[in-house]
Amino acid sequence: MSEQTDIRALVTDLAERARKAARKLAGVPTARKNAVLRRAAAEIRGPAREAILEANRLDVEEGRSGGLGAALLDRLSLTPERLEGVAAGVEHVAGLPDPVGTINELRRLENGLEVGRMRVPLGVIGMIYESRPNVTADAAALCLKSGNAVLLRGGKEAFRSNQAFAAVFATALGAEGLPQAAVTLLPTTDREATRVLIGLDGLVDLIIPRGGESLIRFVADNARVPVVQHYKGVCHVYVDVDADLTMALDVAVNSKTDRTGVCNAMETLLVDRACAERFIPPVVSAMRERGVELRGDAAVRNLTEACAEATEDDWDTEYLDSILSIAIVDGIEGALDHVARHGSHHTEAIVTKDYAKARRWLREVDASLVLVNASTRFNDGAQLGLGAEIGISTTKLHAYGPMGLAELCAQKWVAFGDGQVRG
Repeated sequence: MSEQTDIRALVTDLAERARKAARKLAGVPTARKNAVLRRAAAEIRGPAREAILEANRLDVEEGRSGGLGAALLDRLSLTPERLEGVAAGVEHVAGLPDPVGTINELRRLENGLEVGRMRVPLGVIGMIYESRPNVTADAAALCLKSGNAVLLRGGKEAFRSNQAFAAVFATALGAEGLPQAAVTLLPTTDREATRVLIGLDGLVDLIIPRGGESLIRFVADNARVPVVQHYKGVCHVYVDVDADLTMALDVAVNSKTDRTGVCNAMETLLVDRACAERFIPPVVSAMRERGVELRGDAAVRNLTEACAEATEDDWDTEYLDSILSIAIVDGIEGALDHVARHGSHHTEAIVTKDYAKARRWLREVDASLVLVNASTRFNDGAQLGLGAEIGISTTKLHAYGPMGLAELCAQKWVAFGDGQVRG
């Protein structure tokens, strides 16, 4: 038997077990699901804490010796504070309302039928992701609470860390008498496992890829299972002539430098030509003080010597690093045009005191989160009140933006009758 055959058999077997687990999990009461999550949070804080940190230390050490860049190492690293954040996130999901079984839009028809839409689990979710081990815990928690089984295919950089988190959920599920296959980490880093997983039509209901552009494109091009894409974040902040420029500076600096290696960090700053002379010098100074490399168009470089020349490729690049492109545009029309040509449907912000312009930005910009006078860093499930997120959908296949519990459910029609027949 070839190695590829072995991997196909392995992944298929795990998917079949997950399928059986999903059927059982779909009917588990909320209290029991919450008990699993609270046990998992307690394990992360207690018995499993040192094992997770040690596994992560080995992953980071191997990544550093293997030449991983600073941004990827940051995404990979777990500190005690970050680990507490993971535990708190799992615990928070336990406290969120359970969407499963809720009926929305219930109404009575003329024939007396009461019809509505009930939220139900999707079934088996395949999660494919890179570098960030906290995704293992976030995805497991959200899928369990929403009644789904999950097959996790993490990146090789975080393999030990992911194993440690998966063991936590296996312990918690077993302690509550639930099938451990409900949270399954594929026990291989072979890329063939990804190819097999995304082809398991009939066993897997949804694939969510979360990572670099090449990963997303590979999954989208080769999957036989529906895919919700967490595509790249080429995020913009547009500073309008009617902006409070002090506010605009704060929003721009936070959007870029709060964490540079994440998908909701600003990659391009757009500045209205009418306020460029007043805004470009202070924002350039603030970014340089924070170690940001700057690239600008010709109009920007006429106002400062601190910017290298921006190429056409820069406007479409997700840097995930301390690099920022700056362009001067002709008012809101120019900003809307630039975002339409170069945005990635992720996160777009405007800073303005003009209500009409703000409303126009909200209506016309096509992105999963559109903001007025706020940092792009708010496109995050926890920040938007969802608890932990499984990803940020940049497609419009049933979900757009951060995917929390409700977005991990489908809605089926239900009807309550009193003997009605169709004539």
